[in-house]
Amino acid sequence: MRAWGVGLPRPPYDAAVSRIGILTGGGDCPGLNAAIRGFVARAHGRHGAEVAGILDGWDGLMEGRVRTLDRDAVRGLLQRGGTILGTSRRDPYVHGEGAGSVAETVAREGLDALVVIGGDGTLRTAARLVEEGVPVVGIPKSIDNDIAGTDVTIGFDTAVQIATEAIDRITTTAESHDRVMVVEVMGRTQGWIATHAGMAAGADAILVPETPYDLAQVAAVVRGRASRGHRYSVVVVAEGVAPPAGASVVAPVDAFGFERLGGVAAVVAARLEELTGFEARVTVLGHVQRGGVPTARDRVLATRFGIHAADLAVEGRTGRMVALRADVVTDVSLTEWVSTPRAIPDDQYDAARACFD
Repeated sequence: MRAWGVGLPRPPYDAAVSRIGILTGGGDCPGLNAAIRGFVARAHGRHGAEVAGILDGWDGLMEGRVRTLDRDAVRGLLQRGGTILGTSRRDPYVHGEGAGSVAETVAREGLDALVVIGGDGTLRTAARLVEEGVPVVGIPKSIDNDIAGTDVTIGFDTAVQIATEAIDRITTTAESHDRVMVVEVMGRTQGWIATHAGMAAGADAILVPETPYDLAQVAAVVRGRASRGHRYSVVVVAEGVAPPAGASVVAPVDAFGFERLGGVAAVVAARLEELTGFEARVTVLGHVQRGGVPTARDRVLATRFGIHAADLAVEGRTGRMVALRADVVTDVSLTEWVSTPRAIPDDQYDAARACFD
């Protein structure tokens, strides 16, 4: 086996890669296991490469927790949520010494390349490792769909489906009780889930981090609906939305130094109740959006991404990120496309806003 040394130039690619590591980092999402399955089926089943499954994300790579994956180890994974490899919020550059923190595991396992399935934070770390000479291939996953360079990420379709079904249910109880229902969905900096799920479920207002909002205008929509006999409204709010003027939301910091968002819907609901006189209730969907069985679309997308990542790794084409563009699986520069989050396009949010009445 050829092993590469961190900090040393990698030998020219002159033969099939013999051993590849794969990990899942950051928050879990539906479709991770399907991507792992697709990758192993291609890398091991088609190319004959050995696959080292790295447990618990970057933490496992730093600590040396690895299990061998072959074709039989990944059977029956398509419909399973979560990740059989586990994940963590730890990061080599925050909780370690960068590439030096993973060098021992890489050398001991004889890894020729590393495949990283992650969101924006995990892929930014992967890009930094590439700059230090580590051969990495990235696979984008994020229910927030906020990774530039790809039209869609693993997990987004399932999250939207779950949120849409929840909003559908909440709408019927809102109508029964003449209430304003404020639904908080995930979306730290981008409003993809809020926009798509809100549009699919017919929400009466959608608040996203990218676009300033005026609660007085939302209240006017609620009152206008009531004047026409519709004495209920549903408002969808992304968790990263700024609170209304004069209000604040405390975001506690977790054990890894990251803010835990959530709670803005309660502030929005209280203010809407004051402005409209209607009772307002809050539903926070939270982690239910990240769990459970992936949709058919996410299973197919994740499988295609895993297969393409295997081909890239085996061919030695590292420093790349798998991407979907116009329904074609391709790849883009990992270091070029992970620096800026992908915002919801104006035309998509405008399409949703056209039905706010």
